[in-house]
Amino acid sequence: MHVEMNQDTGESCNECCNSGYIKWSVISVATLLSIFLFAEAIGQFQGLKYIGTDPQNRNTISINGKGEVLAKPDIAIFSFAVEKEAVEVADAQKLSAEKMNVIIDALKTAGVSEKDIKTINYTLYPRYDYMRDVETGLSGKQVFRGYTVSQDITVKVRKIEDAGMLIGKVGSLGATNISSLTFTNDKQDDLKKEARGKAIADAKIDAEKLAKDLGVSIVRIVGFSENGGYQPAMMYAKTRLAAASDSASPEVPAGENNITSLVTVTYEVK
Repeated sequence: MHVEMNQDTGESCNECCNSGYIKWSVISVATLLSIFLFAEAIGQFQGLKYIGTDPQNRNTISINGKGEVLAKPDIAIFSFAVEKEAVEVADAQKLSAEKMNVIIDALKTAGVSEKDIKTINYTLYPRYDYMRDVETGLSGKQVFRGYTVSQDITVKVRKIEDAGMLIGKVGSLGATNISSLTFTNDKQDDLKKEARGKAIADAKIDAEKLAKDLGVSIVRIVGFSENGGYQPAMMYAKTRLAAASDSASPEVPAGENNITSLVTVTYEVK
């Protein structure tokens, strides 16, 4: 058998050819693998924009639902203020505190718990009189009058039949700015949940009917939103009640509260 030898390396020509073939095969495989990995990385990077989303087109229907709950109020809330004025800050604060303490003690004596009496605002500010110029008729010199302390209180009444009596009491003791009287419920969140459940059930009934009319079937819920509505029963206790006595306390019927939930449910259909 005739074998040609490479004079420089002493290797046969066949061995040289085989060595070169293997070398180029390895290079080709490595190149193809690099191209594949690069393409895969590009695909993964482009897919990041779909994270958290559903890139597939889906057939959906959106249905509105409404749920209502009527509840008799079990809590009444009203607010009032005490204002006192004096030339010195300390004197104004003292007068305000004395008057407020008298009113709060009266509320507690009438059965209102201390935790249901809350300060919502406390302000201290200077007051001025403006002297009018007799000749021109225009406001002239500013004259310091004193300091005013104003404290606003909210009262939560758990025996709502006592609400009118309590308003008359604080008015007779010198409270001012007696606000609107609102009737609400202690477990308001539970009533809202009940109304929401009714709204979802209402939407489900309409969705099943619409799907039947369209000749499709419901797969699952893919979207939900809620807009709640609450209509409290309200009576208005004007500041004219400030002069009312306990024997002339106004009657304040509580009525009913209407807690409403409005929902929109989106269903996937096929």
